[in-house]
Amino acid sequence: MDYNYLKYKKILIVDDEVGLLEMVTSILEQDGFKEIKTAGTVSEALSVCKEWNPEIAVLDVMLPDGNGFSLFEQMRAFTEIPVLFLTARGEDEDKLKGLGLGADDYMTKPFLPKELLLRVGIILKRYYKGETPVVQLSGSQIDFDRAEVIKGGEHFPLTAKEHDILGALYRNAGRIVTIDQLCEAAWGDNPFGYENSLMAHIRRIREKIEVNPSKPVSLITVKGLGYKLVLGGK
Repeated sequence: MDYNYLKYKKILIVDDEVGLLEMVTSILEQDGFKEIKTAGTVSEALSVCKEWNPEIAVLDVMLPDGNGFSLFEQMRAFTEIPVLFLTARGEDEDKLKGLGLGADDYMTKPFLPKELLLRVGIILKRYYKGETPVVQLSGSQIDFDRAEVIKGGEHFPLTAKEHDILGALYRNAGRIVTIDQLCEAAWGDNPFGYENSLMAHIRRIREKIEVNPSKPVSLITVKGLGYKLVLGGK
């Protein structure tokens, strides 16, 4: 399964060190995560959890108005989201306590950015592996598992080629995908000569995903280079 859609999961980071919050946020954003909020206290974290409904939380243990263990137990009264403890307290007793409460993982500071990304990714894949990836665009949604587009309450099936092309664009969401790359995704290792066919498929895809296909906002042409899929929106 393609796990790129997990980059749109909402992440809550709780720590009283502003510098660390900024660093962790930057690490996650550079890796492609889109929805991140931070909190510096137990009370603020609980408020964000109840109002924003994050889908994973990264918690510090030492907080000004309590500790991460207490916060975790209070969160469990109303949410079952996965939790990663990220703390300077590396004692075995603390680690065992956090894991014993039901946390999904426990990391100590200082840490390697790649290790944090790896652990967050593993948790998300494990926790949300059975979820159907539905990708939100400006005026529609793409359901890759069902190979269809949902727009205005209607369902539009995708052909195999349309699915392949959208899949290649989605895997590189926000970045330019060249015409050659899209042709290869749809027609295999010998994609030459399919440029006109690709353009026809792009037109049909736009008819399905765009509110106004003549003025696309989700599937953008980058003149002379290729195309780009812009995610997000209402």
